[in-house]
Amino acid sequence: MRLLREACESNGILGEGVLIQIQIPEKARRIIDALWEAGYEAYAVGGCVRDAILGREPSDWDITTNAKPEEVKALFPRTVDTGIRHGTVTVLLGGEGFEVTTYRIDGEYEDGRHPKQVAFTPSLLEDLKRRDFTINAMAYNEREGLVDAFGGLRDLERRRIRCVGRPEERFFEDALRILRAVRFAAQLGFSIEEGTKEAVCGFAPRLSRISAERIQAEVVKLLVSDHPEAWRTVYETGITAVILPEFDACMETPQQNPHHCFSVGEHTLRALTEIEPDKVLRLAILFHDIGKPQVRTRDERGIDHFIRHGEVSQEIAGTVLRRLKFDNDTLRRVKHLVGVHDYLQIVPTPRGVRRGVFRIGEEYFPDYLKVRRADILAQNPQVIEEKLKDLKEVERLYRKELEERNCLSLKELAVTGRDLIEAGMPAGPGLGKALNRLLELVIENPQYNTKEYLLEAAFKQA
Repeated sequence: MRLLREACESNGILGEGVLIQIQIPEKARRIIDALWEAGYEAYAVGGCVRDAILGREPSDWDITTNAKPEEVKALFPRTVDTGIRHGTVTVLLGGEGFEVTTYRIDGEYEDGRHPKQVAFTPSLLEDLKRRDFTINAMAYNEREGLVDAFGGLRDLERRRIRCVGRPEERFFEDALRILRAVRFAAQLGFSIEEGTKEAVCGFAPRLSRISAERIQAEVVKLLVSDHPEAWRTVYETGITAVILPEFDACMETPQQNPHHCFSVGEHTLRALTEIEPDKVLRLAILFHDIGKPQVRTRDERGIDHFIRHGEVSQEIAGTVLRRLKFDNDTLRRVKHLVGVHDYLQIVPTPRGVRRGVFRIGEEYFPDYLKVRRADILAQNPQVIEEKLKDLKEVERLYRKELEERNCLSLKELAVTGRDLIEAGMPAGPGLGKALNRLLELVIENPQYNTKEYLLEAAFKQA
């Protein structure tokens, strides 16, 4: 197989026709060996096997065994009962934790996410049968090699995501697998097998049973993947109709405007690929135009306008991020970037750039430039060159301001609130207003940023 041969060259994995060899980390291997020496079976299993075959660095190494949890605990001096009801014990070695889970058969799924009960089984194949996708249902150890009962290796070669067994059963058991299918496709650059994709479409409404925190985690993993444009599949399969219906309106909203040649949604999908894989930046792009469907108007010439769309997009972003239980810092940063993303009044002059930093905020300005660039690159090709030229000049001037250490925020101002109080200005709301007026003065004239000048100016203004 070509994929395996390529992995061979850089990872020491033997390809088709011979035993596949995976380099298991020393601590994980010690756990597996200890279980075998005690008379039990043990294998590395799931995502770590998949990633090792693909030449990716596994984030963790999970182990499966026919040993019962109490038997695992008896073998190792330091363990944590991380999921004892479902057969999982974390074994601690040298400060690292490795999840060791007993072979199990899941009982009935009543909440669309977790089995009501599990039963332990002596059969590795029974355990692998309950897993989500074939590429995650492979096990490996150095004694017996690769155990691949469901064609995971073939699906890796074909670069596809396929459920183990009937996809309807897998998605009925755990509805989060519906979104995970698209997320894995995005992370690996794979397609979704036809039958699995049909089931994704049919079972998408079941995602309403999944907690917001779980949805959030999958959304972020997809967005920061190498293929954020896979968000199109989230829309096409009906998933956004459940988790982000606001985006569906974007896909259905045209932009008859000289600056654009794509719908709002298509523009967003293209912009996602033009910005680095950072959570806040990708979320800001996802939401930057999400308010456009609400504010769209068309004039007598047939041209669409989207007045106040930044403000409305900011409101929607806040609502959705709270709905998906994002942390306050992420919410704050994304909302701010969405609100300022279409700030177009930065004149490419030193003074114009300083004013832009003042209006947008020094903390956010570097990210604003990144969002602005991605937004431009997804617009009408006829306007991109001129806009990028202006943006490049703004970026150059901004770097120059930093090099010259010019004052761009209150923290760089030569006077503080304490200085003003000591000079006789009363504490209170007026103090903050005075500092902001002084900052505006320095933004216009950097040479004024001295303590003596600003103290004098503060009391003249007062």
